[in-house]
Order: sequence, then structure tokens, then C-alpha cells
Amino acid sequence: MKKKVLEPMLLQTGGSVLAAELALEYGWGINLGGGFHHAHHDGGGGFCVYADITLMVEKILSKYPDQVSRVMIVDLDAHQGNGYERDLAHNNKIHIVDAFNVHIYPQDNDAFSSITTPIPLTSPELKQDDKYLPLIQSNLFQSFHKFHPQFIIYNAGTDCLEGDPLGAMNLSAEAILKRDEIVFRMAFDHGVPIVMLLSGGYQKKNAEIISASILNLISKFGLLEGRRKSVITSH
Repeated sequence: MKKKVLEPMLLQTGGSVLAAELALEYGWGINLGGGFHHAHHDGGGGFCVYADITLMVEKILSKYPDQVSRVMIVDLDAHQGNGYERDLAHNNKIHIVDAFNVHIYPQDNDAFSSITTPIPLTSPELKQDDKYLPLIQSNLFQSFHKFHPQFIIYNAGTDCLEGDPLGAMNLSAEAILKRDEIVFRMAFDHGVPIVMLLSGGYQKKNAEIISASILNLISKFGLLEGRRKSVITSH
């Protein structure tokens, strides 16, 4: 258990914190893991043991107070991010955007009250490309202009892909690439550093789609050029 589960998750948690600090320095960072959004200060949940998102927020706000006083969490994993939502409840320095399938785990009503911009996906139509992408884009736009974030944590779960046994959504691979591009474009258009975590995804094809999305982001935004050259952490 320790060697095969706990130690790898602990390393991924360190990767999340490192990627966040690199994002502050270079404008972006990606951890090839992490996004344990069901874990909280008092314990784990789902497949999540360590509360890396809470740790990232606390580290950034405490270590870099002159740079960051407002953090936005954009959680587009198929599941509600109830762990950090419980930890960061009613914190006016945090704005949470969470789009999730309401019919699956965790269905945490107490944590739901902590979501600043909830996007509950209640009908089959909202879980498909043509309705989902405009819904995400419009809510992000409104949240940016309301909160004016100085740092973004993007939990980019791919369990919302069609065929996922746990996410129970119907997004295409092309929609995942477009979704990630929408979030990064919103961040860069507003000059806000962004860190991306991979979170959930339970099909063999996920790795290929994630790779394609990262390559698309590198190509579209010149992530490996000049000032935007950062580090993709893998632990």
C-alpha cells in the first residue's frame, strides 16, 4: 500500500505544489498527476488521499502575498471537488468554478454551498460537446470579470470523456482539447498564471488525449518559447 499507492500520491502532491510555484514564475505549469479534489484536511475521499489543491492554495497565499491575494479554482473533472471546497469554505480570497455531473459521487450538499460559480450538469444535453463548451466558456467569462483572479488552479479531469465508467458524461476527445484551450486562453488573455492538474480519468485512451491536449496548448500558446517556458512536472 505504501509503496504502490501512498508514496506515488505523495510525490504527485509535491508535484502540484512545485508546478504552482513554477506557474507563478513563468506564467504556466502542468503537473502530470495530482488534482486530488476529494481529499481534505481531515482525510481522503474517492481515490484521493492527500489534499494537494488545498495545499497549493495555502502555499501560494502564504508564501507570495505580494503577488497573489485572489485564487480561482476551475474544476472541470466530472465529479464535484468536495474536498478542497470543504477546506476553503466561504474564503473571500478563493473563487471556485465547479462543473460536475450531479448524478454521481460525491453529491456533497454541504460542500456545494462553498462553490462560488456552480455549474451542475443535470441533463444529458449538458454533458455533450455542443451544450457543454459554451456553458463553460460563458461561466468562466463571468467569473473572471467578477472576481479578477491573480492565480488559477485548473483541475482538468478527463473522466468526462464518453465511455468513462465513473464520469458518466459524453464529451468527445476534440471537446477536451477545446475545453483546455478555453481555460488557458482565458488565463493568458487576462495575464493570469495558471497551473493544470490532471485529476480523474479511467480509460486507456485518456493518456493519449491528455498528451494531445498538452501538445495543442504548447502549439497554440507558445508555451515553450521565451518567458512562457516553464516546466511540466512528473513524479
